[in-house]
Amino acid sequence: MDPEATLEEARQRIEACDDAAALKDVLRDYVGKKGAISAMLAEIPKLDPADRKAHGQKANALKQSIQALAEDRQAALDARELDAARRADDFDPTLPPPVAERGSLHPITQVTRELEDLFVSMGYEVLDGPEVELDHYNFEALNITKDHPARDSQDTFYCDEIGTLVLRTHTSPVQIRAMEGRTPPFRVIAPGRVFRQETTDASHDHTFYQMEGLVVGKDISVAHLIGAMKTLLRGIFGRDLDVRLRPGHFPFVEPGFELDARCPFCSDGCSVCKKTTWIELLPCGLVHPNVLRAGGVDPEEWSGFAFGLGLSRLVMLRHNIDDVRHLLDGDVRFLEQF
Repeated sequence: MDPEATLEEARQRIEACDDAAALKDVLRDYVGKKGAISAMLAEIPKLDPADRKAHGQKANALKQSIQALAEDRQAALDARELDAARRADDFDPTLPPPVAERGSLHPITQVTRELEDLFVSMGYEVLDGPEVELDHYNFEALNITKDHPARDSQDTFYCDEIGTLVLRTHTSPVQIRAMEGRTPPFRVIAPGRVFRQETTDASHDHTFYQMEGLVVGKDISVAHLIGAMKTLLRGIFGRDLDVRLRPGHFPFVEPGFELDARCPFCSDGCSVCKKTTWIELLPCGLVHPNVLRAGGVDPEEWSGFAFGLGLSRLVMLRHNIDDVRHLLDGDVRFLEQF
């Protein structure tokens, strides 16, 4: 194959192209997988070793030249098309350009940022932690031993065969990391995504969002916990709500509670509170001494409280959403409402 003759032939065909489709066909004939350049490269193994390098250089130079000719022709075609559009009778250069549609924050992001602002105003620090977590932080250090029945209820996604890496099932591991890296007293929150191997339905999903809160200081009591939670509810719903504590068992707190709040949407029962006038809001309690020790904090000197707030559930309550799966479906029709 004569490279110069091939280049001249390609130039004539490219200059004759009147649209992008014809130009694409010409390029396929020369630089495609079954084109002339590929055939030229396929000849290299048949040549004498001394001639192979020069032959390959000629083939590559020919390919680059043809591609450059095609790019110039495409630019000329684009310019011609633009000029034709400008000369059209319905073209008005004074019209404003189309307005780009603006997006908005996801409802979970909106609520998370509101709560972060609220807790920062109360002296809390916002922390983050890894979503792929060590079993030690996700379970062991939180007083959940390998034979503890609470592990069964977590339905964990394991990331390795020996079970040392997991997708975190709650944001509580940040408690331990916070205690390891800080000297009491301190107050922290940790919003984030968590994962559980659950069958999805209207109220359960394999991926959802939580916010962990931890306070460690001198003589921390349940009264401090209730005060913080009332402030939280006032910030969320814009008014004071009655709260109650029910006993609840969680390995990382002692005593442990389920905190309920008066339904903010009714006075005598509705679908949100299931006709009880109370809504289950969050588990909480005083930090278990074993958890304090695991974080390097002396439980004889320091105490604390912790709580776990379901951000996905909170968004559902605020906007009266009946299916948690809507929050992660990515349906623009749903998200545009927020």
